[in-house]
Formats: sequence, structure tokens, C-alpha cells
Amino acid sequence: MTEYVLGSDPDEIARLDGQAASIAGASQGLLRMAGIGTGMRVLDLGTGLGHVARQALELVGPSGAVVGVDREAPLLAVAEQRRTADNLRFVEADVRTVTFDEPFDAIVCRLLLFHLPDAVAVLGHHRANLRPGGTMVAIDYDTGSSRSEPDVPLVRQALGWVDAAFRAAGADPRIGARLGPLLREAGFADVQSLGIQAYFAPDDPAAPALLSGVVKSLSRPILAGGIASEAELDALPARLREAIAEADAVVLPPTVVGAWGHT
Repeated sequence: MTEYVLGSDPDEIARLDGQAASIAGASQGLLRMAGIGTGMRVLDLGTGLGHVARQALELVGPSGAVVGVDREAPLLAVAEQRRTADNLRFVEADVRTVTFDEPFDAIVCRLLLFHLPDAVAVLGHHRANLRPGGTMVAIDYDTGSSRSEPDVPLVRQALGWVDAAFRAAGADPRIGARLGPLLREAGFADVQSLGIQAYFAPDDPAAPALLSGVVKSLSRPILAGGIASEAELDALPARLREAIAEADAVVLPPTVVGAWGHT
């Protein structure tokens, strides 16, 4: 498993909360389309702050149950502080090896697989944690679809920094486009895949905030790899706001892709 390069300090927790809010609707829609519903027992891999676990809990209701798993103790501690239901619990464990005595009706993972060079092996491992006919749901980004319209060179440059930094750390920021084939290779059947992409208006502050926030979180590999200078990173938020406004540009963030299949 690659190192989680984004960290867990307060700024990163705030960025994760903002990111989760920006893709909450897409995630909820994809979970519903995959069949997550009332009374199901669901496992959330790489739960982090528990955003997806709580969304799954809304879908399964009081008659269902959700377990979130992550190896990052600081993130899990925040998730536990935010827990408000007895049928939601969090477990500190490695998603590559964790097993459970009781099988789940569905397993979900969001923004996890792009960190995993052994994604197929991890998906295959969790077949044993699903009941016969159970559902595996993977949600991840395809950054290859992200751009501004019209083209803003600074947006394109910042997206390039993000892509280069993730790849330098061994992560695949375009893995969303490959989720369907990965599930099939891991042995899942009846695989379906769908992408949902947002469009940020030129005056929406969320677009420059989200992009500059990701760049800031990746500053360590960006600087270490000579991808950009510290001065460029410091000036980025203000420059992005100005450049997007000047071009009256719509910003398209990465596509949120969901894929699901059955045992």
C-alpha cells in the first residue's frame, strides 16, 4: 500500500470535509444505484473521517449496520467523535488484510483504490467478507476529465502538479476510469460503471478552494519532486481566483466514478 500522502493535520481534515461535501450528492446517488438500502450490513473500506460510512448508514436505516475500517488512527479518532448511532462502528485495521466473522451484504470504498498498487488483490480479498450475491461498490476520481472551460493555463498547470505529485507517490489519480475492469479482474460479475461530474460557475469560490487545497495537501511531494516552487504554491489560491474570474471560466472537477459488481 502506498503511503497516504495527504496527511491528517487540522488543515487536511478541513479539506477532507470540504471535499466530502462537494461529492456527497454524487456519492449518495452512486450508492443508491448500486443497491445500498434498508436493513443491509455494510463495510466501508478506507473510511477515514467516516463520511461514506455515515451516508451508508442513512441508506440502511436503524435496521441495518455499518462498519468503517481504516489504518489512520488520527482520522478514525475524529470519525469516532462524530459517531451518533450504535449501529455504526469504526475499526482500526489494514484494508488489505482485515477479515470479519460475519459476512456483509455490501462493501463500499471511496477514494481508496487510487492509493493501492494492489487494488485488484484487495478487491479480491474482500470477496470473502461478502455474502453470496453481495455487492462491491468502488467510488473514485478520474482526474483526466478535469479542466476549465475556456481553458485557464493556471488551472491546467495546477492540475498537472496534482497529477505528477500523486504519480510520484505511487498513486493513480485517473483510476476511476478503470474501476469496472478492476472489479471484473477481481472476479466480480454483472459489473456496471457510471461517472458524475460537477460544473463550478466562474463566481463559485469552491473551485479554486478545492484545487488549491489539494495542491497544499500535496506540497511535500510537489516540493520534494521539484514539481513547483514554494513561492508558486503560496501564491496559488489568489492567482487561481483571479485567473478563473478573469476568464469567466467554468471549472470541471474530477469525475466521481462509481462501479459495482456482485459475488
